[in-house]
Amino acid sequence: MRKSLLFGLAISAALFAGALRAQELKQAQQSVPVEQQQVSRLPPLPQPLDPILQEMFDKRRAQGGAIINLQITTGHAPKFTRAASTMAFTIRFDAETPRRILELVIMLISYKEETAYEINQHIPLAKMCGYSDAQIAALPDWQASTLFDGKERTTLAYVEQMAHGGEVDDRTFAALQKFFTPQEIVEITYTIGNYYANGLLTKALRIQVETDGRETVVGKC
Repeated sequence: MRKSLLFGLAISAALFAGALRAQELKQAQQSVPVEQQQVSRLPPLPQPLDPILQEMFDKRRAQGGAIINLQITTGHAPKFTRAASTMAFTIRFDAETPRRILELVIMLISYKEETAYEINQHIPLAKMCGYSDAQIAALPDWQASTLFDGKERTTLAYVEQMAHGGEVDDRTFAALQKFFTPQEIVEITYTIGNYYANGLLTKALRIQVETDGRETVVGKC
């Protein structure tokens, strides 16, 4: 009886010590600047940061945004990260296509790829653009939903077909042309391709989903 009690106390003490150690490690990680943390299957970024990255990160913070795990991970290739950031900001700020449509595109492509990272980042942006929780939840099975209007359904059909090898039938493309200009169609197509590639990248490198609310520069819808 005494041995069992002592054994139980020893196990409890070990569990407590383990939990305390885990908490200490978590606190230690949180005390490290985010750009020095390991947030994927790649090692932390070399320090000091490459000048390209430092300039990017400083500019991002000056614009009111945060440094997210995608940039921290891809920062091992600074010139590629800068180019990718330029495309992302072009989609977000310089497109003629309504931001609301582009966020719908991004959300569906993320769901089709089951990309937790992009889904987590873009749900707040989709909500900012006026999509309801019900609409976001309906996206994986949008064909059966009555929550999207004709323009949105036409866009979703185009995303759906392009995401399955890029072959889009004439009927779907003709429907798209009724709602969008050639420039907007190119922008939508680039957005699909860009976020499809992003989804593959985030999964291949196992980029951790942010749990602290960090987002890049959000902009307006």
